[in-house]
Amino acid sequence: MKQEEKNSVTSWWWIRHAPVTSFKGRLYGNTDVPANTQNPEPFRWLAHQVPQKALWVVSHLQRTQQTADAIAEMGCSISKPLVEKSLGEQCFGDWQGLTYEEVSSQKAGKNHPFWIAPAHYTAPNGESFADVMSRVSATVRRLSMEHMGKDIVAVAHGGTIRSALGFALNIPPDNALFFSIDNLSITRIDCFHKPGGEMDWCVIGVNLCPSFSRPYGVVFPPRR
Repeated sequence: MKQEEKNSVTSWWWIRHAPVTSFKGRLYGNTDVPANTQNPEPFRWLAHQVPQKALWVVSHLQRTQQTADAIAEMGCSISKPLVEKSLGEQCFGDWQGLTYEEVSSQKAGKNHPFWIAPAHYTAPNGESFADVMSRVSATVRRLSMEHMGKDIVAVAHGGTIRSALGFALNIPPDNALFFSIDNLSITRIDCFHKPGGEMDWCVIGVNLCPSFSRPYGVVFPPRR
């Protein structure tokens, strides 16, 4: 590894997609439902927060691309996003489309205080959160190496962003579920590259949302 690569920092700017309002009271998981992008204010805030010359990444689900497009409409210059299916939301299989009460009756007491089920519990014909964390971690590592030293703006999902935090902090999947990730919030994680492909991770901010009491809310620290 070259000397300049040893000191490279790859900054991840994670954005959870805009709210889904068409599935009220039902679990949608990785169903390809649209986002509601009618309120311009959060997108204007996001356009002033993210770096202008970043690589953009979205999942294969339309709500992430719709969110990226809404940010671009507020004057943010974005590249054509990479589409990474591995950054999609958790698949809940046969639970998708059910109400949360119907899902609860099928879990036989398999509960987590802050999620649908424990991290290693798999819904019928679905995947566990631990599975999500595994695929997201591999993709984050790969993209961090392929785009070393760059800013990456990733518009993704609550489960995806929790997975990225769990990977960065090297914590068990059940503990990663303790994070709360709101729609249109920013989570910033920096990757510090080391010789031999090793990485150190620094969490700059989690679930940061706009504060309209002052212009454009949160001010992020400069990259190191």
